[in-house]
Amino acid sequence: MSAVNDLLIRDYLKRLKLPAIARHYQDLARQAADHNRSYEDYLAALLEQEAISREESTRRNRISRACLPYLKTLEEFDFSAIPSLNKQKVLRLSHCDFVKQKENIVMIGNSGTGKTHLAIALAMCACRQGYRVRYWNAPGLVTHLQLAQQENRLLQMEKQWLKQDLVVVDEVGYIPYSPECARLFFRFMAARYERGSCIVTSNLEFAQWSTVFGEEKLTEALLDRLTHRCHILLINGESYRFRQSMKRHEKEG
Repeated sequence: MSAVNDLLIRDYLKRLKLPAIARHYQDLARQAADHNRSYEDYLAALLEQEAISREESTRRNRISRACLPYLKTLEEFDFSAIPSLNKQKVLRLSHCDFVKQKENIVMIGNSGTGKTHLAIALAMCACRQGYRVRYWNAPGLVTHLQLAQQENRLLQMEKQWLKQDLVVVDEVGYIPYSPECARLFFRFMAARYERGSCIVTSNLEFAQWSTVFGEEKLTEALLDRLTHRCHILLINGESYRFRQSMKRHEKEG
């Protein structure tokens, strides 16, 4: 191939926004010539590279927009440390049919047992399968709702909430809410009821949620919506972070 043609091809590919083809067309052309492949085979191989590249880019963008605090996978989770947790059920949930069916997941367990890890891992599974996901730490969500209310943007924000196929609300129960904050949280969850999925993690059993949200009737109404068509995972055991810390100390010792 002449240098002029190479420059022209690269310019056209840049203008057409086909970066994967630009990266691979020369190597694939050599392979096609070496194996006596047809023009159609060569074109199909080029388009395959572009399609794969775009799909991967889309997945990366979905994960980025999810605002996950860090990336975790199910493969990294130590199921043996939580023998009471049904591993097969978690693996079935990773197929994300619950998102398609607009069902919820609630994970309850003491601190450090991997609830956030599992929530993030399932959120990443949803991103990879084409769903729109948003992660919130519960106190951060409430602050976000308060600010939207102060700026008269709650209705606008509500439309944005409902664009998400899955919302993760992590660490409910660590901080009690004022009556205003409890009502805002309830409004958020009620708006998504049967219109989008949620994954909620908490260190408190349901009977203790009124200590966070205050008003018992509001708490009952919240739980009624949240637990309808819901998968409940009980994740209790020794703190995963504590075990990791002890292992590090043993190695250092």
